[in-house]
Amino acid sequence: MTYLAIRKNRTWWTRVLPIVVLACVVVVFALSYVVDHVWKPWPEPLPAILAVWAGAALTALSLAAVRLRSARWYVSVLNVVLALGVTASAMVATNEHFGQYPTTRAVLDVFRNDRVDLHEASPPPSGVIEVPPGKTLTDVWKKPDGLPDKGTVSETAIPGAFPARPAWIYLPPAYHATPRPKLPVIVLMAGQPGSPRDWFDGGRITDNMDTYAREHAGLAPIVVVADQLGTTTANPLCLDSRLGQSETYLARDVPAWIKQRLTVDERREAWTIAGFSHGATCSVQLAVRAPDVYGNFIALAPQGEPTLGTRQDTVKAAFGGDEAAFHRVNPMDILARQRFPQTAGIIVAGRDDATYRKADAEVFEACRKAGMDVQWKETPSGHDWNMAREGFYGALPWLARRTGLAS
Repeated sequence: MTYLAIRKNRTWWTRVLPIVVLACVVVVFALSYVVDHVWKPWPEPLPAILAVWAGAALTALSLAAVRLRSARWYVSVLNVVLALGVTASAMVATNEHFGQYPTTRAVLDVFRNDRVDLHEASPPPSGVIEVPPGKTLTDVWKKPDGLPDKGTVSETAIPGAFPARPAWIYLPPAYHATPRPKLPVIVLMAGQPGSPRDWFDGGRITDNMDTYAREHAGLAPIVVVADQLGTTTANPLCLDSRLGQSETYLARDVPAWIKQRLTVDERREAWTIAGFSHGATCSVQLAVRAPDVYGNFIALAPQGEPTLGTRQDTVKAAFGGDEAAFHRVNPMDILARQRFPQTAGIIVAGRDDATYRKADAEVFEACRKAGMDVQWKETPSGHDWNMAREGFYGALPWLARRTGLAS
């Protein structure tokens, strides 16, 4: 950047450089304003550091373009290379801020786990492993010879009342054994903006679940990463409203599909709803709106309530201005008037998350007062995938005890 900004020319210093820098600053601020106040694809404003990195990349590209007119060809090549280097650095810094792609493999979509097609109904297994009362699955499970070391990954549509994108599904090694164990289920959701695949990139689900399975003779929960958004930037609030039937889809359609297609433990104690950020907010909502389906939840940095930015905007868009309709489905209101002694959960907050940590604590306290068996965890990170990965994987031992997978 320094090389691109320096030139032995008075006009450059007094006119060209100031105009280019000022124009880039104006463009970045204008785009930030449009995103935060006009488009509003997500409730919270863009992090200020993103504007700084975007401004640096735009300035470098603009300076390189201006210098192309009067430079020799090899100098022009150098200028372009330097500008692309600044842009690449800005992209790397952005990725580091969110922790979205921990490896090059994640960026290139190179999965090391086998993929299986779940479009057709799974054939019934030749037998299933039954767990006697008072025992865990680990107590009766014996790892068969030749069991794969890794689970499998699938991408398949789950039809229902909501136009969801295909779900991504992790099946642990034990699922491919004969006889097959009835495994607990985690229905998992990503943040917004986002997609189900985010948990396989930033969340590193396959790596973490394979690690857990290796430590438990091939046993691990089935993970179904469902789509609660519809599109990358949409926000139907995980509710049944004017914005869509997202709640019905997650509370009825997805569980029904899983039970029909997969060999699972159907007890509510064996079912967990979980998510990060927007998905965490959804997990709290479904824990109180569908307690007959989900006995457990893992909320990784939830919001205080489903929101499109402000309560007024949310009520207007989702319920036509009917405040009472919103209060009937808002989880914090439900937690204040009902008790859930049979539901357990973990709320995980990033210690450096200035945006959501306070809301996380408020949600935890509301769950505790409503009689839930709820735990509070913190990670030494902010509102990013680093926190989500650590928080989710750290909750697995607790979840294994809750679901009867292991003691």
